[in-house]
Amino acid sequence: MATPKVLATHRLFDAARKTLQDNCDVEYWEKSERPPREEVLRRVKDKEGLICLLTEKVDDELLQAAPKLRIAANVAVGYDNIDVPACTKRGVVATNTPGVLDETTADFAWTLMMAVARRLGEGDVLARSGNWKGWDLDQLVGTDVWGKTLGIVGFGRIGRAMARRAGGFQMRVIYTDAVRAPADAEKELRAEYRDMNELLAEADFISVHTPLLPETHGLFNAAKFQRMKRTAFLINTSRGPVVDEAALVAALEDGKIAGAALDVYEKEPVIHPGLRRSNVVLAPHIASASLETRTKMACMAAENVIALLQGRRPANVLNPEALKG
Repeated sequence: MATPKVLATHRLFDAARKTLQDNCDVEYWEKSERPPREEVLRRVKDKEGLICLLTEKVDDELLQAAPKLRIAANVAVGYDNIDVPACTKRGVVATNTPGVLDETTADFAWTLMMAVARRLGEGDVLARSGNWKGWDLDQLVGTDVWGKTLGIVGFGRIGRAMARRAGGFQMRVIYTDAVRAPADAEKELRAEYRDMNELLAEADFISVHTPLLPETHGLFNAAKFQRMKRTAFLINTSRGPVVDEAALVAALEDGKIAGAALDVYEKEPVIHPGLRRSNVVLAPHIASASLETRTKMACMAAENVIALLQGRRPANVLNPEALKG
């Protein structure tokens, strides 16, 4: 039996490559820059498996170019780059990598929250500039995080990881979600349910952890920012298009909110120029970027591919109806 061919649109980590090497004939994109679209379409033609990142669109065009493709494994928990119905229609299984990045992403959301509250970005620039004159009483005074109200939008695994961390800072936790959490989860995490408008009005920090869906696209718009406290901060580590960046810039310019800390953007890698301001912390989509977590993600994607190509059910199937038999 011929060894199945797989395309990986990234070099991956050694542990993932080792997982794949004994089971597949893998062609890697070895360059540091992202592969051009035409290269992906050309290389995927004879492949049964695809391991891809959020930067690669798995759509009708790609599926048509890859008649032998059986699985598209995303190295991410989000999968808005994959047209799942199109995959299902062609019998291609789509998978993602949930769970392994929850704690790391929550850690980074807290990093952003602390950084914007305590004006760390501005302090770093000042310390490196050579112009710092020394300690002063009112120099770069920020705002406390401990004892404040944390509003969590999207109370899934990452949202709940945020709530667990809030206890150590004596924060009051409120959340909103399309589905209210069970009472025992609310009790354990000391989290109170609110509808969106109530949460916007009460929270000092709003951390966004909702998936990108038609109903969450542009969720944070001008009307939402109008309802927030003028002293409140927005933190987004979910998906960029959940926030209307033009509306966010306008809210910041008008002083409707105090600041923002962002890891994701509406039109990545383009960042709205109005966000390059002192009360905004910007990060380049690195919330899950610890060596341990990104390695686990790559290995999970590799294991999903191997399972499918060996006739087993992958652990993280997004469209089970595409499975044969």
